[in-house]
Amino acid sequence: MVVVTGREPDSRRPDGAMSSSDAEDDFLEPATPTATQAGHALPLLPQEFPEVVPLNIGGAHFTTRLSTLRRYEDTMLAAMFSGRHYIPTDAEGRYFIDRDGAHFGDVLNFLRSGDLPPRERVRAVYKEAQYYAIGPLLEQLENMQPLKGEKVRQAFLGLMPYYKDHLERIVEIARLRAVQRKARFAKLKVCVFKEEMPITPYECPLLNSLRFERSESDGQLFEHHCEVDVSFGPWEAVADVYDLLHCLVTDLSAQGLTVDHQCIGVCDKHLINHYYCKRPIYEFKITWCRRKMSLKSERRGIHVDQSELLCKKGCGYYGNPAWQGFCSKCWREEYHKARQKQIQEDWELAERLQREEEEAFASSQSSQGAQSLTFSKFEEKKTNEKTRKVTTVKKFFSASSRVGAKKAEIQEAKAPSPSINRQTSIETDRVSKEFIEFLKTFHKTGQEIYKQTKLFLEAMHYKRDLSIEEQSECTQDFYQNVAERMQTRGKVPPERVEKIMDQIEKYIMTRLYKYVFCPETTDDEKKDLAIQKRIRALHWVTPQMLCVPVNEEIPEVSDMVVKAITDIIEMDSKRVPRDKLACITKCSKHIFNAIKITKNEPASADDFLPTLIYIVLKGNPPRLQSNIQYITRFCNPSRLMTGEDGYYFTNLCCAVAFIEKLDAQSLNLSQEDFDRYMSGQTSPRKQESESWSPDACLGVKQMYKNLDLLSQLNERQERIMNEAKKLEKDLIDWTDGIAKEVQDIVEKYPLEIRPPNQSVAAIDSENVENDKLPPPLQPQVYAG
Repeated sequence: MVVVTGREPDSRRPDGAMSSSDAEDDFLEPATPTATQAGHALPLLPQEFPEVVPLNIGGAHFTTRLSTLRRYEDTMLAAMFSGRHYIPTDAEGRYFIDRDGAHFGDVLNFLRSGDLPPRERVRAVYKEAQYYAIGPLLEQLENMQPLKGEKVRQAFLGLMPYYKDHLERIVEIARLRAVQRKARFAKLKVCVFKEEMPITPYECPLLNSLRFERSESDGQLFEHHCEVDVSFGPWEAVADVYDLLHCLVTDLSAQGLTVDHQCIGVCDKHLINHYYCKRPIYEFKITWCRRKMSLKSERRGIHVDQSELLCKKGCGYYGNPAWQGFCSKCWREEYHKARQKQIQEDWELAERLQREEEEAFASSQSSQGAQSLTFSKFEEKKTNEKTRKVTTVKKFFSASSRVGAKKAEIQEAKAPSPSINRQTSIETDRVSKEFIEFLKTFHKTGQEIYKQTKLFLEAMHYKRDLSIEEQSECTQDFYQNVAERMQTRGKVPPERVEKIMDQIEKYIMTRLYKYVFCPETTDDEKKDLAIQKRIRALHWVTPQMLCVPVNEEIPEVSDMVVKAITDIIEMDSKRVPRDKLACITKCSKHIFNAIKITKNEPASADDFLPTLIYIVLKGNPPRLQSNIQYITRFCNPSRLMTGEDGYYFTNLCCAVAFIEKLDAQSLNLSQEDFDRYMSGQTSPRKQESESWSPDACLGVKQMYKNLDLLSQLNERQERIMNEAKKLEKDLIDWTDGIAKEVQDIVEKYPLEIRPPNQSVAAIDSENVENDKLPPPLQPQVYAG
């Protein structure tokens, strides 16, 4: 705000709000002369304001009455526009206040009519109310969430010694370790204990809130500092360790950090005799940045604006994805408009074809006037044949043909159907008796309703060959006609009409269930298999990934979750659409109760939808898409358009649509981790054994232990296979290397083997001792 005063006020309120006297002090004398003041002095007092005051709040323009700004005397706005102070104006003559005007509209709405801002803007409007010193607005905002809860939280932290100092120490240690290791995250150990004295195995080890009455001399023997980075405690408030952990995570997250923590055990250091330190130690993982994810999307919860659940035509009823976002009423109107448009286009096409045929015939008649009479009769007969065909096509596309067909169906339906007269099941007989007994209380009106219902069932028997959409349209028309007839002719009150329609729906849908639920002519079964396969592939999704505000470690909450899963699974066993909706409603109420117990406050819509998605993923209801389509097609439309049944059913449709489009960003994961989880290569880290509550089921603990063991075995097997492949590759490379070296040596030093050159020798030349033999005998010649 441009202040034409420069003196600092002498006193301020503790909460930052300024009184009217403070505001007046701020406007005593100009601080910096404006361009106008540079030319000539401006009169500071008095200043008159018009009845309608134009405002420029930091560039945002507002217009209000002067009396609105002066509604509360002890406020800055009343002091500014009292006439005792000068307020500069912009080029358009608007009174300028140098303040962000994003939330000034909420301040004006309170001054005008006392309206309070929505919950998501309470903190921002509270700051504006402090600046303008609007005491009544401050008081009402302090009684709203989240300020009311924040006030309680700050009162608890006020009893915690050195809380802010320890919080800053956590951030500083995490920063130093991340810088030293050049990592995007850092881990540190934090000890959180409520009691000063340690707990021993001989003194109620399960009660961590037990206080030990010992003398001061004995207490000195137990002085001990755990080997951790930061320690919190002890404190005197009722809040326990988990409340302080929640405060730590909240305050660290407010600084833009991602915080994960888990209990890694206890100190367990021996002190004296049989006394051991049993203070719990938590490992905090402080992440400064996430891979492939922006900081804004780190903990992005699932949010659906409530306006998105309503009909997109703006009628105020709940919409449905199966009806392209329209409610039942608007969808039928749009459907009939499209149908009438198609009939009109077909009619125009038939008329155009007829005109073209007539023009072609007229031109042929003029060119062939001299033909014989026999040929003319032949052409006339041919033309009549074409005209009759065109007329038949026009009748086929006209609405009157459907009326005639319906009359024919009604005439045929008068004959008793063999399927209606066959032996019915026990449930069908029970429902029929209940329906007849119910209608007896309405006398003549009841007889008429029963007659119409029987005719409708007989007509539906002959319409089984129609598509499921046409059968659904016939059923919806029947609902609408019966309800209108009871209100107009029978003068039945709306409350009783609703009860009658519920009984009619129960009676006819019990009989038609086996023919219209998941028929073979639709792809409902294919969609069921697809959504079941999708949910099975997402079995690794945890409540933390969906930001589900439910703590299943609380026994009551765990029971509510089990009941909600049971109800959503039980939906498939019901035959009547209203009963299926009742299962959805019971499931949703259990979810709201679970959230309420966990948060100690009523659940919001932003809390409900993620929890419903988690319940659907955990339960994997059978034939989910078939049940949704069955309810959409054959339920009484008034139930889906209004009331809690319609609200919960619309949320279930949104949950199923979210599951089908679930991606890494929706689960606050990187794309790399999401792909690994979906492919089954790995799974999120399971719950550590130290974090189990004492009341946890032993079977569940053993299951997680076995899963961890299997995961370790799988990793070990992968390492062995990788090492074996590496060894095989090394052996092959070594063999190839040796062969190559031998080949190189052979090529470099070739071995030549030459045959020996032997001369003609004596007979005994082969004898190795030839030289030791006497010379051979020589022939001698004797004379004589």
